[in-house]
Formats: sequence, structure tokens, C-alpha cells
Amino acid sequence: MATKTESLTKETLLDWYHDIVLIRHFEDRCHHLYFEEKDPARKITGVYLHLATGSEATHVGAVKALGEDDHVITAYRDHGIAIARGVNPDRVMAEMMGKRTGTSGGKGGSMHLADRDLNFWGGYAIVGGHLPLAAGIALKEQYVKSGNAVLCFVGDGALNNGYFHETANMAQVWKLPIVFLVENNLVGMGTRIEESSGQTNPIKRAVGYGMKEGPSVDGQDVVEVYEAVKAELDWSRENGPVLMEARTYRFEGHGVSDKAFNAREDLKGELAIWEARDPINVLTARIKKKYKDVDETLAALDAEAVRIVDESVEYAVSSPAPDYNDLIANVYVGFEAGV
Repeated sequence: MATKTESLTKETLLDWYHDIVLIRHFEDRCHHLYFEEKDPARKITGVYLHLATGSEATHVGAVKALGEDDHVITAYRDHGIAIARGVNPDRVMAEMMGKRTGTSGGKGGSMHLADRDLNFWGGYAIVGGHLPLAAGIALKEQYVKSGNAVLCFVGDGALNNGYFHETANMAQVWKLPIVFLVENNLVGMGTRIEESSGQTNPIKRAVGYGMKEGPSVDGQDVVEVYEAVKAELDWSRENGPVLMEARTYRFEGHGVSDKAFNAREDLKGELAIWEARDPINVLTARIKKKYKDVDETLAALDAEAVRIVDESVEYAVSSPAPDYNDLIANVYVGFEAGV
């Protein structure tokens, strides 16, 4: 009898590889466009740009475990989750540049990507602020008996926030179909988890609410993440909320303007250990172990990802900026410009 891993086709693994390298190239390009050699006319602006370099396997594996009508919601490190869910990179890049053709019409920027058609309810800039919204979406699905579930990403740094405690309690009381996936990269902004939390094992927090304590998985392995999240989503549809963890690492600082926390003198060497388990390397090794003569295929997928990113930049640069009518639209129901 085939194991779950063995049942994954070559095409599926190559598709996931493509998504992971696409996200990596996309964010690398955004990093460049944000600074653009300190050009005052740089194309991506804003106070912050949060990258998920090193966590792509967690994002792709978890999102691919969703059913077509399931929901996903996250915080502000959202670019990879959007692309993994199927949001057009052109529209994502346009939003990064604040253009009218962006996912939020250029009004949200990096931290506020969303796509209603894909049940991707966005990134949210307020730490933990998306958690009650996730519970609300799950409550609706439970009420209409749809069988759909919600995947809610949450960073380990948000677990001490009141939003988390209130949402976890309500989710368990109402037995909502929701999986809370903690992206545990060991740090909240610049503070290590052991310096900020009395409970450094995120999934142990489930006990306090009577919630199912889900697995702790290797967030650098897209296959392991996929299989675990899929199993917990299926369990949650019938039984209620789950708290699980993906152990991953942030290769960059909290934002691109921040010095990486892992550059601290006392943490020298830790980054190198995690970079050796780069999600791209882990999946490449898995594919090559199972299939022979795939080097050219992987190189072609990598080149295709670069092409898609190049085209997304061209699309965004040539797209119009929002005008005054865009600014005042969608503020009040029924309100139109000039009325």
C-alpha cells in the first residue's frame, strides 16, 4: 500500500517546486525594488516590507492542503501565501507598487493582499487582528453546514496577544472548523521566543482551551507540511479547532530595513544551519532522490519563475496609479464621487 508521500505525483512535486522558487524570486525582486539603490523614485515604497525568505515550504505546503472552497487568512507576511493560493503575480506586484490594478486597488500595499474569488482573505497589519476574523469565517461555514474549513496562519510572536486567547477560546467553545497554524520562526520581531513566553512550545497552549493539540512539523519540508495540514483540516471539519506548528526560520530581518535578529553575536552559526535546510534545497533533494535526470526540468522551472516575475514588474510599472475617485470609492455604501 502506497504511503501518502509516495502517492504524490512527479507533476505535483514539480508544481510545488515551481511555486516555491517563484515566491523566492518574487520576494527577492521586491527587496531590490524597495531599495533600488536608494533611488527616491523607487518603485515599492512604504514603511515596511516583510519577506518570508526561508518559510516558503510552510506557505506552499499548507495552502496546497486546502480544498477549493476552504478559506485562508494570515498576517502581514503574506506575499507567498497569496501566490501559493493562485493570486496572479501581476496583481500582487501591482499592489506592491500601489497601482490601481493591484489586488486591493493599490490602497493596501504589501501587508493587505486579498482575493475574494479565491477565499484568500488577506494579510492584516495589526498583530493578531486577523484571528477573530478567521473565527467569524469558520462560524459562517459551520452555520451553513458547508463542510469547508479555515486555515489561519499565526506567527509565534502573536501568541501572547489577547486576540489569540479570545479567538482560541471561542473557537473551542463553538467547535469551529479552523486550523491555527503557528509559523514558529523562534522570534517575534527581534525578541526570541524564550525571552518573551513562559511556554515556548506553541502547541501546548491548546491544552488551556481544551483544543486538539496538533502536530509540530518540519516547516522546511513542503511535503511534511502538506500532509499534516491536510489531515488536520479534514479532522477539523467534523470535530473543531486544531492548534499546530510548523518549525521554520526567517532568513531576513523582521522587515527589510531591520538587521536580522540572527546576526546577533550569540546566535552566530544558527542561520547557517537553517540555510542548509533551505526549502528549495530540501525539495530539490527529495525530487532528485525519487526521479532521475530532472536537472534540466528544475532549471527550466526556475527560469520560468524568473520570467513570470519579470512580466509582473513590467505589468505593475505600466499600470495606472489610483486617482481621486479611487481614493474615495468604497468608503461608504452607495457613495459615489461627486455626489
